[in-house]
Amino acid sequence: MNSEFLLAIPSMPELLVILAIVLILFGGASKIPQLMGSFGKGIKNFKKSLKEDEEELNSQKKIDKESDS
Repeated sequence: MNSEFLLAIPSMPELLVILAIVLILFGGASKIPQLMGSFGKGIKNFKKSLKEDEEELNSQKKIDKESDS
């Protein structure tokens, strides 16, 4: 009986398909591009911040090397 219950629970890919269908039906198809645009901007901002932090760290290392010499 326990194995039958476990088979009835949807797995992650099935849940994602269900979520996509719900978003399309209730959120409207016009909001999905807007959502993806915001998601893309967030990723771009995150990468920019990582690059700035890396550049700052490298410049700090350079300053530390020069002061040790």
